[in-house]
Amino acid sequence: MVPKTAAALTLMSALLTSSSAEQNITSDTYFYGQSEPVYPSPIGQGTGDWSEAYAKATALVARMTLEEKNNLTYGVTSTTGCAGTIQAIPRLGFPGLCLQDAGNGVRSTDFVNSYPSGVHIGASWNKSLAYDRGYYMGGEYRKKGVQVALGPVVGPLGRMASGGRNWEGFANDPYLSGSLAAETVEGVQDQGVITSLKHFIGNEQELYRNPTNSTEKQMRQSISSNIDDTTMHELYLWPFVDAIKAGTGNIMCSYNRVNNSYACQNSKTLNGLLKTELGFNGFVVTDWYAQHSGVASALAGLDMAMPDGESFWGNNFTSAFTNGSVPMSRLDDMATRIIAAWYKMGQDSASYPAPGIGMPYNISEPHDFVNALDPKAKPTLFNGAVEGHVLVKNVNNTLPLRSPQLISVFGYDAKVPGQYMPLGNPPGNSPWKFGYESAVFQVEDAFSSTIVDEPYIYQVALNGTLTVGGGSGGNNGPYISSPLDALQQRAYADDTVVMWDTADSPSNMGLMEASDACLVFINAFAAEGLDRAGIHDDYSDSLVNTVANTCANTVVIIHNAGLRLVDQFIDHPNVTAVVFAHLPGQDSGRALVSLLYGDNNFSGKLPYTVAKNESDYNVLYHAHAVTPYGLFPQSNFTEGLYIDYRDFDAKNITPRYEFGFGLSYTTFSFSAIQTSVTNKSTSKYPSGPIQQGGYIDLWENIANVTATVHNTGSVVGAEVAQLYLGIPGRPVKQLRGFEKVEIAPGSSVTVQFPLTRRDLSVWDVNAQNWTLESGNYKIYVGSSSRNLPLQRTIKLSTV
Repeated sequence: MVPKTAAALTLMSALLTSSSAEQNITSDTYFYGQSEPVYPSPIGQGTGDWSEAYAKATALVARMTLEEKNNLTYGVTSTTGCAGTIQAIPRLGFPGLCLQDAGNGVRSTDFVNSYPSGVHIGASWNKSLAYDRGYYMGGEYRKKGVQVALGPVVGPLGRMASGGRNWEGFANDPYLSGSLAAETVEGVQDQGVITSLKHFIGNEQELYRNPTNSTEKQMRQSISSNIDDTTMHELYLWPFVDAIKAGTGNIMCSYNRVNNSYACQNSKTLNGLLKTELGFNGFVVTDWYAQHSGVASALAGLDMAMPDGESFWGNNFTSAFTNGSVPMSRLDDMATRIIAAWYKMGQDSASYPAPGIGMPYNISEPHDFVNALDPKAKPTLFNGAVEGHVLVKNVNNTLPLRSPQLISVFGYDAKVPGQYMPLGNPPGNSPWKFGYESAVFQVEDAFSSTIVDEPYIYQVALNGTLTVGGGSGGNNGPYISSPLDALQQRAYADDTVVMWDTADSPSNMGLMEASDACLVFINAFAAEGLDRAGIHDDYSDSLVNTVANTCANTVVIIHNAGLRLVDQFIDHPNVTAVVFAHLPGQDSGRALVSLLYGDNNFSGKLPYTVAKNESDYNVLYHAHAVTPYGLFPQSNFTEGLYIDYRDFDAKNITPRYEFGFGLSYTTFSFSAIQTSVTNKSTSKYPSGPIQQGGYIDLWENIANVTATVHNTGSVVGAEVAQLYLGIPGRPVKQLRGFEKVEIAPGSSVTVQFPLTRRDLSVWDVNAQNWTLESGNYKIYVGSSSRNLPLQRTIKLSTV
């Protein structure tokens, strides 16, 4: 029997066929823990600027045989180094597809750049930088013959503070994450490369992300992310919507289950949310080996299986279409969506390189080089590295350094890194530091379903400076500028001295006492397949305190793949400055030195909240996030909307450094806030039509806010003006606007924040639609989530 609430699953009035009586939903608990069925899978409509691509795709698919259409839907073994390959249809001029990692540059090849990682761009709060980074990355993907770039990442959003892949995404806030993801999508796709927005959806931890696959025990299923309807829409779906509206041609579904249905065969999320509510025109691909059924996944809205679909689809899948198990219209839609994305990006052009032309199967063996490096990308690489550094402490203007004669360098993170430890290896003689917080975790290999129990504590990367995290999100550039190398180059140019002691336990007291400044470099590592064992480590904190106990001017630089606590040393009187350096990519050292010496100014802001204690986070470790149910592990998102700063505000917890915080070498003030409501009386619900991204009138401006930012200091600096909105019945404040502006000393800039219907709306579970409420909405403007000197109220009336 179809549940009474199933009528809600078609979601939008343009597609509703059920009676109003069937829509009697009184709470959003219906969605929590049990994913409802949504069938059939919607046929792509080619709305908006997809219409021409759909017309071409429909014509081409009509010429294909059953086998040719089927072959588009699953990956095959290839002689290239592409992570996934769709075979060609030579007689129709379709060359096939190469799908390749990663979100911060082309992976597993040469002659490409290593760009700042997602969290680093998140810390920049710079939309134009996100676009430029995407554009130049897209150019490299194109030259290498990649049709689908497997990024950007907006899931995980950062619900779990110790999540192993949080660094691949931009921020722990949906608005900031979505804004930067949208710019990235536009940048990459302006080069003709399809973006694969991932991981859809609720992929907030690495533990139990894949099912076990052992003959010795029963199958243990993947973790189920149990999310209510309101939280799904207002938090986790939000950044996906921004990037979908920006035109992403592909969505990658995730490993986990969502409300006890696998994400890659979840009809509610794929057919309902993605293809109906959001009008998605592109195609859905699995994360690698995330397909767990054949007919069921096809009917639920999956379009392509990677990297090898033989297990469930492949040659045998043709019988499912011929015997009626899967309608032929579903296969036609799968093929059309894939080919339409190919046409939409202009990949049918003769100028587009052949799939995988620059992706050698084995980079260590002789191969033809395809140089994808573009000299024009250099400013973006460098500026991107600069802007993601966040200065959080600077006592008595310790920084910038002023003509220091002797700089001393301490810490394992200062030098050029050696060979990284392969993911999944036991500790042994590894370059990682283990055992400082002994525990045993189940460790899951990133690309298989193998589960092993090992004493894994991989808090830090001892083998050198950290420029990127581990797993499929990482890549290698043509060089790495380490902090120590860059400091030595600066010493050469300045005729000064830099000395170093990067031993595990520095003991050179004379060097510490004689130095103008002691720079201590530590890091916090994270990787795909493993959640972090903690958000600080005693070893690194002890190293900082050892130096600070002797050196009166200790500057701490942390290359952190995710948030990191600092309370074990932050109040030490000799720790005079602290920098969250994140993951800057190949220009790491050059960028940092330019900031330390004042050639560039700090302008980064935290894209997450730094607490004083681990216990301040409501979801810290996977132990907190997993309710064991034997072979069916559950993660109940009972905190709802209240993650990161929303939770800190609700509980009145004082953070060490709040979301949006960051210092500069100059100072800023805010004034002259003005508000206006463009529609004094507006409709309660949007009415459509639906195009990619949802109802188009969700994006109409409802109100405008302006404010003036003044540089009150003595040097040029960039400030991020942030607008937070207090919506009745929701968290005290939520980010709904930001603008980064560079201002000369003594000058002012007026910033504008347009507020859309979507920005001001909440999800109405009963109506299954976004709704504007009549009432007062609080407006806050300032420099961080807890420094908001400008406040106003706007009043809305709905009809």
